[in-house]
Amino acid sequence: MKRREELDKYHEFSEEELRAETARLKESLFRLKFKLALGEVDAVKRIRQEKKSLARLETLVRQRPEASK
Repeated sequence: MKRREELDKYHEFSEEELRAETARLKESLFRLKFKLALGEVDAVKRIRQEKKSLARLETLVRQRPEASK
């Protein structure tokens, strides 16, 4: 997914959806790191993508006004 499309999708999420997506990405990263430890080569690219997506989500959560929390 292109970065702009991903950001637009995340901007439409509610607080609860953002938290759920953050939890999903963290779980996915955990599983990918496990696969990498087992020697799966294609996990490296996906780890990089997931980490960037997680960082974008966390930035978006931080940028939202305090009143919506």
